[in-house]
Amino acid sequence: VQLQASGGGLVQPGGSLKLSCVGAGFSLERYTITWFRQSPGKIHEGVASIRSDRDTYYGDAVLGRFTISRDDAKNTVYLTMNNLKPEDTAVYYCARLGYGADWANLFEMAKYDYWGRGTLVTVSS
Repeated sequence: VQLQASGGGLVQPGGSLKLSCVGAGFSLERYTITWFRQSPGKIHEGVASIRSDRDTYYGDAVLGRFTISRDDAKNTVYLTMNNLKPEDTAVYYCARLGYGADWANLFEMAKYDYWGRGTLVTVSS
């Protein structure tokens, strides 16, 4: 089982980026996948989740600006980020909710069993 995150880079404030999380060894559509991020000196923060039934959830800091989606044919979850702000600068990780874990508090990190390597997003002029 592997998750591979990509798509990070340098973008100016107000710009957009689209991150990808590709799964290997399992079908993403059967699991809840969540994007987390970590900024220097800060703890991990839940960004967005997509459940197996395609319900989506967002952190307050990104609500209305970020969109999480899934392409089952490509076994990939995306995070489309619009109107980026300097405070969005972080390493972004995708993670798989552990089998049998409940859907309450989807941003609780301990519930996730597999994590991809992060991809760095830098928002700066």
